[in-house]
Amino acid sequence: MSVIVIVANQSHKMYASIICQMMEDAAKVRGTGIAKRKPEYIETKMDQGNAVIALNHENVVGFCYIETWENKKFVANSGLIVDPNYRQTGLAKKIKSEILKLSKEKYPSAKLFGITTSLAVMKINTDLGYKPVTYSELTTDNAFWAGCKSCKNVDILERTEHKICLCTGMLYESGLNT
Repeated sequence: MSVIVIVANQSHKMYASIICQMMEDAAKVRGTGIAKRKPEYIETKMDQGNAVIALNHENVVGFCYIETWENKKFVANSGLIVDPNYRQTGLAKKIKSEILKLSKEKYPSAKLFGITTSLAVMKINTDLGYKPVTYSELTTDNAFWAGCKSCKNVDILERTEHKICLCTGMLYESGLNT
């Protein structure tokens, strides 16, 4: 496997549509939502240097991006996706490690967090130093929670006023496994 994981930039914008399709396909298979994004949104993350891309030669095989909330007080590593043919190879952890490193470099004062329904992502996050937390420890920014609207479970989140859902909230504990 000759996969490289690097910070995405403008030269990777040609992959934005493919990445969006990978996210949509994964959400369908899992039966839950990954925040649905448009290619232009992914391109913006690349322009800002707020994304990591995994490439096998000229093929995109993984991706993850950074989102900031509440004036950069909170940072989420979102949209982690790995091509099905590259799952269970350690690639997801490598991507997540790189996006965590980039997040800490760019936003050293921010609280780093994520939400997921994926057991594999929960394990990766735990290995990297994240811990499960209640939603009260996460951002209150409505724009963040708006990303959940494409999930079929959004009714649970809205009914509980963003306090409970099927996703597990995870907060990075600075100094652990860095």
